[in-house]
Amino acid sequence: MTDHPVRGRLNAWLLDVVDGYMHRTYGTLKERLFAGLPDTIVELGAGSGANFRYYPRGTRVIAIEPNVQMHARLRQRASRSGVTLDLRPVAAEALPFATASIDFVCASLVLCSVDDPARVLSEIRRVLRPGGRFVCLEHVGAPPASAVAVLQRAIRRPWHWLFEGCDLCNHTPAVLQAAGFRSVEMTPLEVSAALLPLRYQIAATCIA
Repeated sequence: MTDHPVRGRLNAWLLDVVDGYMHRTYGTLKERLFAGLPDTIVELGAGSGANFRYYPRGTRVIAIEPNVQMHARLRQRASRSGVTLDLRPVAAEALPFATASIDFVCASLVLCSVDDPARVLSEIRRVLRPGGRFVCLEHVGAPPASAVAVLQRAIRRPWHWLFEGCDLCNHTPAVLQAAGFRSVEMTPLEVSAALLPLRYQIAATCIA
């Protein structure tokens, strides 16, 4: 993920525009993914704070968000949602936590955009305590012979530039399986996305 002065502002604005749609599409699923949270959690790529509505009031959210254009929105959303925000403008490839010190890490539509997904997952495994959870919701590459896959390949490069590194043809399911978690549970999703390139997605819960 990068912090480009123009794209950063554009993407911060877009997240606000689609917030209601995303809540209607993913709300029930996220309530299940975020059930039973500890008092302190880590969210990678917290964006504009769209997930804060699903956390219990009083939760301490350590937000990893390198795009400084998102920070004002994060603070506003944290205040409205009643969560305590600990904002860290660092990359997910080098998490600023001690080994085996975190109980819960989450990410929503983030692994597609990081420079090195395998390294990010290695860092997540490092900081999670044994039995700790990593949950994510991600869009993934479409089945190779599908029309959506053809579209993803056609627009892959401009999409990557516009959306700060997002790779439409990512192989996130395979990277998750190879990351060394004790268990990985993935649920495939096919959503009626307003943006067709994001139609194929997964929800995953990984145990360290």
